[in-house]
Amino acid sequence: MPLTDIAIRKTKPDTKPQKLFDGGGLFLLITSAGQRYWRLKYRFAGKEKLLALGVYPEVGLAAARKKRDQAREKLDAGVDPSEARKAGKRAARIAAANSFKVVAHGWMDERKTVVEIGQYEKTLARFVKDVFPWMGNRPITEIDAPEILAVLKRIDARGARFTAHRVRSEISRIFRYGIKEGYCKTDLAKDLIGAIPAPVETHFAAITEPGRVGEMLRAFEGFSGTFPVLCALKLAPMLFVRPGELRQAEWSQFDLDKGEWRYLVTKTKTEHLVPLASQAIALLRELEALTGTGRYVFPGARSALRPMSDAAVNAALRRLGYDTRTEITGHGFRAMARTILHEELEQKPEVIEHQLAHAVPDNLGSAYNRTKFIKERRAMMQRWADYLDQLKAGAQIISIGATAN
Repeated sequence: MPLTDIAIRKTKPDTKPQKLFDGGGLFLLITSAGQRYWRLKYRFAGKEKLLALGVYPEVGLAAARKKRDQAREKLDAGVDPSEARKAGKRAARIAAANSFKVVAHGWMDERKTVVEIGQYEKTLARFVKDVFPWMGNRPITEIDAPEILAVLKRIDARGARFTAHRVRSEISRIFRYGIKEGYCKTDLAKDLIGAIPAPVETHFAAITEPGRVGEMLRAFEGFSGTFPVLCALKLAPMLFVRPGELRQAEWSQFDLDKGEWRYLVTKTKTEHLVPLASQAIALLRELEALTGTGRYVFPGARSALRPMSDAAVNAALRRLGYDTRTEITGHGFRAMARTILHEELEQKPEVIEHQLAHAVPDNLGSAYNRTKFIKERRAMMQRWADYLDQLKAGAQIISIGATAN
């Protein structure tokens, strides 16, 4: 007699295991402890075998019968369902070991040794959000170009075109890492260059009118956040280094007696020297009393073992009422200094570019020299700090090139 759910539920455990048969070799094994296991008894190559089909009630009667029928179809085709299951599990383990996510993590872990931890974390966050949910568990050898393109289009559709291009590049590097490690043989993402339209280049928001710069500097005095963030806010326009380099500044890099800050430029991996104006030295000495015993000049709010968040300066600007998309951003202080130093203070462009740590080829072929124009740069940085003080005080600044009436 075929089984029914009512009959199964009514059967109570006994002192000995019980078997409730449904037909076709399917039966429910009820142990003396009350566990209920579906089993399929069959013969293959003259040997009697058992196949586990699940646990009742997680696998109900109808589901167990379906699994029985599928196993019988394999038997009719000359396939041992037990061996087929083992082969499937082996294939699943191999696929999991060669999944895109596993290979991607391998690439990220290798890259982690040569990039900043913040860059590693941002890359991982992008993939967790935009890539892994759709193709993370797929074997890397089974992924095709249209599948990758679908991921990129999904990112582009939300207005993140720059991110879409960056993700394509990173996926390409993951495939190249996979080729090197023997996980795959081709880089499919390479063929998708140009599949997403090129992003429109936009510049970091910056204030370049002297009068508005003075207003901003006066607004800084009303900042109600922590003292390290206030110092970073004041030093950012004065030193006009890259935001990541400022927030990750370490006390060991500074010689306040000489008025110098030496560090490795993250973008070019070259040494850079920032002459410190007297105003910057005074501010740093004040901050040193608070954070000087630690590693970072601007330690994180939650842990002094890590530098200040990369969003801290922009968050401070927003607290002061500035739109960091259209008015001023932490990176925009570089454009502000470049413009005003050249147009208002008539500093030489090559001196400004060297202070910005930009590659400036010279007649000797040197792309960058950290000490070139150092005398001019020391004078320029002090003059720049003095000029900012004058703007902050509300003084009327007349361009050097202007003529009196």
